[in-house]
Amino acid sequence: MTNFFVARASLLVSGWRRGAAALVSIILIQASGTSPASAMNIQTIKSPGGIEAWLVEEHSVPLMALRFSFEGGSSQDVPGKEGTANFISAMMDEGAGDIKSSDFQESMEEIAMRMSWSDSKDNLYGSLETLTQNRDKAVALLKLAVTKPRFDPDAVDRIRGQLIANLMYAEKDPDKVAGKAWFATAFQGHPYGSSSDGTPQTIAAMTSGDLHAYHKRLFAKDNLKIVAVGDINATELGKLLDEVFGELPDKAQLNPVPQTGVVNGGSQTIIDMNVPQSVAVFGLPAMARKDPDFMAAFVINHILGGGGFSAKLMEEVREKRGLAYSVYSYLQPFQHSSVMTGSVATKNDGMAESLDIIRTELRKMAENGPDPKDLDAAKSYLIGSYPLRFDTNAKIASQLLGLMEEGFGPDYVDNRNKLVAAVTIEDAKRVAKRLLETDKLIVTIVGKPANVKAIGAVALTPPRG
Repeated sequence: MTNFFVARASLLVSGWRRGAAALVSIILIQASGTSPASAMNIQTIKSPGGIEAWLVEEHSVPLMALRFSFEGGSSQDVPGKEGTANFISAMMDEGAGDIKSSDFQESMEEIAMRMSWSDSKDNLYGSLETLTQNRDKAVALLKLAVTKPRFDPDAVDRIRGQLIANLMYAEKDPDKVAGKAWFATAFQGHPYGSSSDGTPQTIAAMTSGDLHAYHKRLFAKDNLKIVAVGDINATELGKLLDEVFGELPDKAQLNPVPQTGVVNGGSQTIIDMNVPQSVAVFGLPAMARKDPDFMAAFVINHILGGGGFSAKLMEEVREKRGLAYSVYSYLQPFQHSSVMTGSVATKNDGMAESLDIIRTELRKMAENGPDPKDLDAAKSYLIGSYPLRFDTNAKIASQLLGLMEEGFGPDYVDNRNKLVAAVTIEDAKRVAKRLLETDKLIVTIVGKPANVKAIGAVALTPPRG
């Protein structure tokens, strides 16, 4: 059935243009199922020009997914120019080389090529999905975007307007305001404390020259990681790598970003906003991704707030008391720090009780560890669900790129479930105590919460963005 859809879609592409081609591209991506993680053969290849990548060949469907990243992200935004990484990620398909924006977009649609860009605190990401029959044309367009983006003033002004509109909307969104304030509190004086979206002022002042300067500093071969999955072999991928990335400088010009911990622990800040429902973001310092205790912490978090309706926070806050529609937590390991954060949204007069319950559950887990049955259930779920991260070419490429960025080798895919299974009740109790130091909890609340007071509140300095 998959091959039928691919063949049919390929025929449609030859006759359709513009919006139809984009629709066909989505159909193709959804149809690109692949083998489970345990059956993957992850090759480490090096191009003739010396560019390394991971490759998973999958020739049953004529599609290829390429994922790559440049180390840097918003932590490389220059002070006073916050939002540069986010701005450039919105500009990378707005014309390149001799092709202006509208023509570039049309060229991608004609060949059902899907290219996208995004940024995080530590990386700038690019992706490409293409039919095998159109791969050469897609690669040519990707090469222009990577090496010769135009950043034309008219396109910059158009995207600027969109970004400022998004920022103005975000200023009225309690979820976004709470998240931004949490990081500004936890990472004062560090690039992680800045908003990756910038401010209306920094975006308004951004120029084509600023974007070109960021591109020149960041786009290089030594901070580049690449994964390809699909209908391509090692020889073909080597040629592709040199074609797309071979002309980039050897070394990036990154500003140093210091390792940092979470600061100002034990605070609770309230930001007044006239909304019927308050939002709170809460969080703690956590262990680094390669810390030996990270996997146990990952399991603990699943039991507490990462397991959906089976999680303790959801059970206590929503199921038993009906205080919130959703409450959750997750681990966020960054390159230069790591945190465990979560969020809850509830009516203004329910925020005090919700936070009390959250603190109580964190404290109980820290003091007693998990119930053995909860630990076994969490491990079983995490082990059983892992293959679902690898059920399409695009998912495989994204997962493997994440492992590359975290410094793991291809063997991690085979070893990951063994690491989960190895977490014992003794490990869980010890790590829960280490992780869940509730006296260090940072909480930011946006709304008009009743019976809630600021605790150890700090005067936030205007964050970088």
